[in-house]
Amino acid sequence: MDKAKTWLKSTLDYDFDDPGLFEQALTHRSASGESNERLEYLGDAVLDVVVSEFVFRALPGADEGDLSRLRASLVNDASLASIAADLGLGEYLILGSGERKSGGHRRESILADALEALFGAVYLDAGFEAARRAIEKSFGDRLESLPDPGELRDPKTRLQELLQGRGLSLPEYALVEVTGKAHRQRFEVSCAVDGVEAETLGFGSSRRNAEQQAAERMLEQLTDVKQ
Repeated sequence: MDKAKTWLKSTLDYDFDDPGLFEQALTHRSASGESNERLEYLGDAVLDVVVSEFVFRALPGADEGDLSRLRASLVNDASLASIAADLGLGEYLILGSGERKSGGHRRESILADALEALFGAVYLDAGFEAARRAIEKSFGDRLESLPDPGELRDPKTRLQELLQGRGLSLPEYALVEVTGKAHRQRFEVSCAVDGVEAETLGFGSSRRNAEQQAAERMLEQLTDVKQ
């Protein structure tokens, strides 16, 4: 644990008063000892509060939907795993032998959960403000370079808003074809809009995903037409 403590001090400038909390935060359920699952539960809640407050203050004109989308873009597994990887957290995780051999220290869900567990451990060790500082250090520029909330809306929502803004009819989605076996189906969906000559197709492992892709392609069509 000495290397892990040195790493934590150099990356987040933090020392645990209770080293047991730090060790627990690093311990995956595949390893012996108390796992980080309870700490991950707590850290998830602390992280939500910190990020929610940050985006609330950073974007005073944003509505609830935009704030929720911004928060979700910052605290989803992919984002947290990327942060954990950048910090080098995976190198210090305590994993069972099977999980370690299969590359568990690079697995997105394991990295994300461990980072949240670390925030939960800091919260228990030194309180909310210490956890806030650890979170802000971990996120770095990500909190300063927030994306445009509009860009976070899913393609179907953006397409609907665009069409309404232009006074056009809402899109119609139709299932074209389903191929593959039951556990690996591939859906093909069309998207059509009255008054727009082109029809777009989308493909995905679910009908919803296929509809989103078809909507994205229709958005591209309409943007090209406008230009």
